[in-house]
Amino acid sequence: MNTAKDRLLKIIDEIPEKDVDKILDFAEFLKAKSDKSVSEDLTEASESNLDFWDNDIDDEVWNNV
Repeated sequence: MNTAKDRLLKIIDEIPEKDVDKILDFAEFLKAKSDKSVSEDLTEASESNLDFWDNDIDDEVWNNV
């Protein structure tokens, strides 16, 4: 069974070298987009947890540490 990755590698092997740069540019774009999405998800998750610590009781306890 040919996976999409196998088919892509076969196409890359068959096309002219000058066109491989276009595929590389697009692949790097997709990777950067994915990396940015993961980073934004982690930032959002960490920010949502900040509200837990924003209360008068914990503020008073930490002020006295």
